[in-house]
Amino acid sequence: MSTTRSADEPLRTDPPPADPPPPADSPPPADPSPPATKAAAEAVEVVDDGVGWQRLSSRVAWVDGLRFVLSLIPSFLTMFVFDRGFDAWPVLIITVVGTTVSILNLRRWLTTRYRLTTDRVEIRRGVLVRKYRSVPRDRIRTVDTTAKFRHRIAGLRVLHIASGEARTSFKLDAIPKKAAEELRDELLRDRGSTDPREDVTPENDRPAPQETVIARLSWSWIPYNVISIWSFLAAGLFLLSASLTLQMFDVDLWEIIGNLAGWADLGLGWSIAVGATGCFVVGTVGLTITFFKEKWNFELVRTTTDDGGTALLTRQGLFGTREVYRDDRRLRGVHISEPLLSRWMGLAETEVISTGLRWIPGSDASSSILPRAHIGEARRVAILVLGDEHRPLEAALRAHPRAALYRRLIWAVYMPGIVAGLLAWLGATGAVPGRIWLVLVALMPVTCLLAFVAYRSLGHTLAGPYLVMRSGVVRRNTVVLQCRGVIGWTFSQSLLQRALGLMTIRVSTAAGARSYEIPDVAADQAVTFAHGGTPELVSEFLVNDNPSS
Repeated sequence: MSTTRSADEPLRTDPPPADPPPPADSPPPADPSPPATKAAAEAVEVVDDGVGWQRLSSRVAWVDGLRFVLSLIPSFLTMFVFDRGFDAWPVLIITVVGTTVSILNLRRWLTTRYRLTTDRVEIRRGVLVRKYRSVPRDRIRTVDTTAKFRHRIAGLRVLHIASGEARTSFKLDAIPKKAAEELRDELLRDRGSTDPREDVTPENDRPAPQETVIARLSWSWIPYNVISIWSFLAAGLFLLSASLTLQMFDVDLWEIIGNLAGWADLGLGWSIAVGATGCFVVGTVGLTITFFKEKWNFELVRTTTDDGGTALLTRQGLFGTREVYRDDRRLRGVHISEPLLSRWMGLAETEVISTGLRWIPGSDASSSILPRAHIGEARRVAILVLGDEHRPLEAALRAHPRAALYRRLIWAVYMPGIVAGLLAWLGATGAVPGRIWLVLVALMPVTCLLAFVAYRSLGHTLAGPYLVMRSGVVRRNTVVLQCRGVIGWTFSQSLLQRALGLMTIRVSTAAGARSYEIPDVAADQAVTFAHGGTPELVSEFLVNDNPSS
C-alpha cells in the first residue's frame, strides 16, 4: 500500500500526539461504524459467548432417505411393471420433485445449526452461502410445535419461533419431541432472569400445568365444516387428477363413470342432477377426510405457565399434530366472523385478537381458536376466553342512523344502474345482446335487500373496558377489543358521507388485523365513542374536553 504527501510537508517519524480526553460532562462520541458493521460486530460477539451450537436430529436424515426411496417407486412401477417408458411424464415429474425435495432436506440437515444463548435464539445454515438469523428472547411472542405424519413416526417436532414479524421468524425442522417441548417451555418462561441457566429447579419438582378445558371437538361441527359449495371444486380437482393419472395406463375414467351412470338412458336433465349429486358426495367425502385429518382430537384449554401466568393452548391433528400457545397477557379481544351463507345457518368462525400473532383472514392461522360452529357455541367460547364479568358480547349495540341505510340504498341502485346503462348502450351498437341490461335491472331488488342486511349488521357500543364493533354484509364481523389495546383513531368522510352527516372510524391496534373499521357512524356518535373508549387519546383534540363538540 502506498501513501502520498505534499512536497512541503515535513516527514513525521514520531507517532502523532494523542487527542486530549473529552471533558467529563461532554456526551460520548458517536459511533462511526455504520449499522451493517455494528450488526456484524454484534453477531460476532454473540457467536463467541461460549454457548455451543446444536444440529437437527439425525433421524430426519433417515426420514428423508425413506422419502427418497418412496418417490422412486411410482416411476419404477410405471417403467418396468407397466412398461410405459417415458410416456408417463406426470409420474416422472412426481419422482423428480420428490427426490429433489429429499436431497434439499438432507442438505438442510447437514448445514443447519441452532442454539439458545442468554439473550437470543440463533440459527445458521448454508455452506457456500452462509445465512445467519437471530431473534432476541425478549421479542419472542409465540412458540408453536407441529408434526407431520413422517415427523410423528420418527418422534420429531417442528418448532416455530416468531416475534410477530415475518422477517425475524424461523423454524427448527426437525428436533426430538422432548427437546422441542423443553425448548418451547424455556422460551415461553418468564424472562425475569437474564440467564436461563439460573433456573435450577429440577424438572421433576416443577408442578404439572393445570388445564381448564374450554372446548373439545364435537360431532355436531362436522356438517358445518364439510357441507359447503367448495365440495364441487374439491370433487372437480380430484376427478381431474385421477383422470390424468389413469390415462397414463390407458384407462378412461370418464368412460367408466358414463357406463356406470348410463347417461344415454337418463337424459340431459337427470344426467345433470346425477352428476351434480355425485360431485357433491365425492367433494364432501374429501372435505370430511381433510377435516378429520386437521381437527381430530381438537382441544382448546387454558393452561398455567411456569411463571404463574396463563395461556390459551390449542391441540389438534390426526396424522400430524399442532400445538399453539397464546399468552393471556397479550390477549386484546376476540373476533367472530359470520360469512353470509353461514350466518343464515347460524354458524360462525372464532379468532382471538392478540399481539405477536400473524393474522391471515379466512385461514387456519394461529389466531383461530375454534372450527366453524354454531353462533351460540362461538359466543360461549369467546366469553370464556375473555374470562371476565363484563360479557361484552351480550351488550346491546347502538344502532346507526337512518342515513347509513340511505347511503347503502343509493349504492344498491346506483352501481347496477350505471352498469345497466352501459350495457344498454353497447346493446344499441350490437356489441352485446340487446336486452342483457334487463338482467341488472332485475338484480336491483336483490342489491336493495343486501343493503338492508348490511344496515342491520351495523352496531357499536362500549361495554366496560371493551369496544364492541359489528359490520359487514358478505362477512359480518363482530370485534370485541380491549380499550387498552387501542393505539390510535382515524376519522374519515367521503363526499356522500359528508352530505349525510356520517363518518367512518378506524381503530388502530398492535394486535390482530392491526385496524378495525366502523362505517357510517353519526359524527357526534363517532367522537363520543372514541372519547369513551380512550379519553386520554381524544381529550386533547376536543374543545373544552366536551365529547359532543
